[in-house]
This record gives sequence, structure tokens and C-alpha cells, in this order.
Amino acid sequence: MFGNLTKLQRYYLYYTGSFLFFVGALAVLEDHGMPPRWIGYAFLFFTITMYAAIGIASRTSDVSEYYVAGRRVPAFFNGMATGADWMSAASFMGMAGTLYLTGFQGLAYIIGWTGGFVLVALLLAPYLRRFGQYTVPDFLGARYGGNAIRLVAVGAAILASFVYVVAQIYGVGVITSRFVSLQFEIGVFVGLAGILVCSFLGGMRAVTWTQVAQYIILIVAYITPVAILSYNVTGNPVPQIVYGRVLQEVTQLENRLFDTPSEVEVRRLFRERADSYSQKIMQLPASLAIERDRLSNQINQLKASDAQMKDIVALERQRRELPHDPAQARAQWETAMFAAIERGKQPIHHAEAFPGDDPEQRMGMRINFLALIFCLTVGTAALPHVLARFYTTPTVSQARDSVFWSLLFILALYMTAPAYAVFAKFEVLSHLAEIPIAKLPGWVAAWTKIGLVSIEDINRDGILQLAELSMNPDVIVLATPEIAGMPYVVSGLVAAGALAAALSTADGLLLTIASALSHDVYYRIIRPDASTQFRLVISKSLLLLVAVLAATVAAEKPGTILSMVAWAFSIAGSAFFPALVLGIFWKRATCAGALSGMLVGMLLSIYYIIRVEFDSIPWLGISGFGMEPWFQVQSISAGVYGVFAGFFTIIVVSLATKPYPGAESFLNGIRRGNQDGDS
Repeated sequence: MFGNLTKLQRYYLYYTGSFLFFVGALAVLEDHGMPPRWIGYAFLFFTITMYAAIGIASRTSDVSEYYVAGRRVPAFFNGMATGADWMSAASFMGMAGTLYLTGFQGLAYIIGWTGGFVLVALLLAPYLRRFGQYTVPDFLGARYGGNAIRLVAVGAAILASFVYVVAQIYGVGVITSRFVSLQFEIGVFVGLAGILVCSFLGGMRAVTWTQVAQYIILIVAYITPVAILSYNVTGNPVPQIVYGRVLQEVTQLENRLFDTPSEVEVRRLFRERADSYSQKIMQLPASLAIERDRLSNQINQLKASDAQMKDIVALERQRRELPHDPAQARAQWETAMFAAIERGKQPIHHAEAFPGDDPEQRMGMRINFLALIFCLTVGTAALPHVLARFYTTPTVSQARDSVFWSLLFILALYMTAPAYAVFAKFEVLSHLAEIPIAKLPGWVAAWTKIGLVSIEDINRDGILQLAELSMNPDVIVLATPEIAGMPYVVSGLVAAGALAAALSTADGLLLTIASALSHDVYYRIIRPDASTQFRLVISKSLLLLVAVLAATVAAEKPGTILSMVAWAFSIAGSAFFPALVLGIFWKRATCAGALSGMLVGMLLSIYYIIRVEFDSIPWLGISGFGMEPWFQVQSISAGVYGVFAGFFTIIVVSLATKPYPGAESFLNGIRRGNQDGDS
């Protein structure tokens, strides 16, 4: 499809110019009265059509092209594709939102994610490229020998990638439901069609060139609104330079708003609500019957007094929505209790590191900050869909170069995210706090319908206090243009960028899962004599099946995007990082050691995530399942235990078992090639 670097550059310059012209045309049409919904549909149709065109033009039936893009992707464009593959909906939608909500603590994501690419460049990318096959399970199978290690690697790759891809498809549902007014569940499957049209026909070849196109859109979409906001607030359109000045103003607003009498009262009321739920939970099952009787008595009293029908209907709805059994009551009331506890806490100043007067609490924050950095760094270096990108370059040296370009392209977004959070917070504190709830802007109601913003006037004064406003971190970036009163075309542009980020990562993840099943299981183990055509048929069929399953799970809204992604990083880091690093740099590592270490690390991380994050599993009828975190480490940092357990297990078991006979010659081959810089 593409002949040389000059042609590629020309094609993508034309593409970028066309996209900018399209955005400008929509801006003019909006100024002349084009409805917002049409703008949303225009962005959705245009971008998905462009991706589909690239995917169709890149279709292939060649195995090497399908799995590794023919190993002909130049370092510059591989870096751009890796950046798009890497910067998922979590980076685009979740990171600035997390920085908005947690301030300094949120910097752990930026440090961890960028630090991981240093490990990729130094420890993994050159050696994987020199190995020259298709997947990470391929590498582990060749290094350690045997199909057992390959199967465990496939299982780990599928699990980590599936959790990750669910988060991306969930993001697609959020975007389409808000900007084209589709029902969330329908939006999930509409976005799924956009994902499949890229990866289904051309595999890695189509995914690579689509991801380059998606990176251009996502970076333009991310920087544009915050640049406009920066210019409006400070007169300087470069937010990375001036957001420190705005941060000082945010701190002054926080000092004025956080301890007003009404804010203090609202937080007290939320704490009282949390205590009430705690009492109900402790008194189950009697408290559930008492609650049902209380509502029934109130309804009967209102009916007897000829009260307004709307009051009776409201109470009857509350009675219908009561949990049906004690297990369900515990789950619902615990969720409500924790939400009330969160709203009742003393708010965090954006620029304050590890706030609070309790030394134990401050120590816990420090531990979690460092643990999260560690997990994200190691997880980045072990994600199968990112590592697979370094199989696509022509040479080992270009694999190294593509890591440099990846970091450069990622830097453009990550340097902007802290500024995004500060400017968004400045707008909320300046124009939303302490205004009458009846006069709230329209975007609040729009995002409330989707469930990402909630307002509750708990003290019934008709004024919005900050504690009465709850915003999901996934909404901050998408809503910032509306918060700042920008034209709707900017909101549509941001939605297109978020969609590009989610689709690009989902493409890579789905291809990783399908490749692991079709290449590493079906071809390598079940049917080594399968024809090329049949292998691709199997891969595409599995890709379709996994995509539909992931969309079905995403439609259930299992968690925030960033938490699901962090779980995937812990699982991937625990399963792969110790086995890969020791497999490359310690010739004494054995198959039994790697197998044991991968299982121990991965299962420990999964166990920790489930026990810490979920106190009950209603669909299994299990309650009281949760446990207190070990050393205050949250579930998103579960990999800190899994990775160390994996290293320890591999070393101990390897010292007690015999190494694979072909390990030394294998290591000599990838090290010599890496030193020589050949292909």
C-alpha cells in the first residue's frame, strides 16, 4: 500500500489537512445554525469512515503482513502507532480526570506510564525484535521450551488484554451515548463496528496505519480545547507554560471555598448518612424489613391525608427499589455508604502532596503513590499489545528508535494532562460552585443522564456546594469544552479524539487476543500443518467472537476506565515482566521456574484485586468476601506483590530445576543480533 517514507509523509499530510478542513467547515456550519447532534454524527461518521477506508486499503491475506505488518514499518511511524496504541481512553479521558480529583497523587500515572518505556527500550524491545517472531508467547515458548509455558502466556495475555479492551469499549459507549444521543449499550456496539472494520480485514498492517491516523486526531483533539481555555484565561495559548499561575489561583479558590459553613455542613450530613448505612448493614436482615415497613407506613399515611400524588409515587418507587434480600441489601448499602464517606471527607487541595494530619494516613498515601508508579512502570514494559509493536520494525536499531519516537509522541499528551486538570478545576471552582441549582448549565443535566455527574442538594438550600457535586473522572476531558462555554464543534472534536484513543488501543488489544489464540494455540499446538488461509480465518473468527464478548461485558459498566486499566497493568506486569527479564538476562532461568513464577504472580494479583475491591459477589451469593489491603496498598497496585512474588518464585524454582537445553544458544542469538544492530 505504501511505498516509502516520503509517500507516507505525503499521505498523512493530506489526511491531516483534510481533517482540519473538516473541523473548520463544521465550525462555520455551527455558526450558521447546524444542530449539535448533527455535529456529533458528522464527527462519528467522518472519522470511522476514514479508519474504515485505511483498513480496507490495508487488507491482506499474507501471514507476515497480518501479524507484524510485514516488518516494514519505519521507526517514526511505528512510534506514532505505538503512541496511539498506548494512549488509550484511560490516557485521553481518565488521566486528566484523575489529576482533577486527586491532584498531586495523580502524577503517579504519568511517572509510571512514561517510565515503563525506559524499561522497554533498555530491557525488552531490541531482544524481542531480534527474536523475529509474532507474539510474546512465541518468545517465551522458544526461550523456555514446551507448550505449557506458551499456554500460560496465552492465558495471561488474554486476561490482561481483555480487561484492558473492556475499558476501551466502555469509553466508546460513554462517548457515543453523550455526543450522538445513543443509548449507552447501543453505543458500545456501534463503536465495536468501528473497531472491527480496522482490525478484521488487515490485522497488524491495517491496525498500524489506522493508528497513525488516529494519533493525529487524538493529539489535535486533546490539545485544542485546553489551548483555547489557556488563551481565554491567561492570554497565552500554551497551557504547559502558564498553568502554574492558574494553579495558584485554584489554590486561592480552594482556600476560600473548602471551609465555608455551608460546605462544612454538607460534609457533616454526608458523614451522618454514611453512619446510617453502616448501622443498617450491621443490623441486617432486620433493618431491611424495618425499612420496607417504614416506607409502607409513610405511603399509607399520605394516602389517608390526601397528599399529592407525586409524593406517594416517589415513596412507592423507593419501596420498589429496595433490595430484595439481605445479600443484595448489603451490596447496595455498602456502595452507598462508601459514596457518602467519600463526599464527607475533607477535600484535597490540588497542589498538596499527601495531605492530612494523620501520620498513618500520610504514610499510606506515600506507599500507594510509589506502589502505583512501580506497577504502571512494570506493566507498561510487559503489555503484550505494546511489545508486539516492536516486531513490526525492519531492524533492531529501528526498534530502539521507535521507542524514542513513541515517548516523544506520548509526551505531547502527558505534558498537557496536568494543565488540563488545573484549567478544568479553575472553571468549576470559578463558575459552578455556590450558584443556584436551578440555574446550573445544561451540560450538568446532559452528563447526569449518562450517570457520570450527580448533584444532590443534601442540605436543601438550593445552592450547589462542592461536596454536593460528584464527577466521574472519565467526564472531565469530555465535558471541559462545555464547562468553558466553547462552541459545540470543540466538544465534537474532543469526542472524536477520545473515540480515536479508545479505538486505536482496542484494535491492538483485540488483535493480540486473536493472535494468541490462533497463532500460539491453534497453529503452534493444535494444528501445526494448518494452511495460511485457514489460520487467518481462525484469527478473524476469534477476533469477532472476543470483540462481541468484550462489548457485552463493557455494557454492564464494570468500573471506571482508569481502574480497569490499572488492573490490567498489574496482571500483565505480574505475569510477564519477571519471566521476560530473567529469560533474557539470566540463562539459569528454567521452564519450571518461569511457569511457576507466571502463575504465582498472576494469580496473586488477581486474588488481591478481587478481595480488596469486591466485598461481595452477588451473582455467586457470596458476601463478606473482602479483606483489608496489605500495608494499605490499593487494588490498582496489586502488581507490587505479584511482580516480586514472580521474581522470587522463578529464581527459587529455577535453582532447583534443570534449564532448557536450547536456552544458551537462543540467548546468544538474540544478544549477538542486538549488539550488532542487524535485523
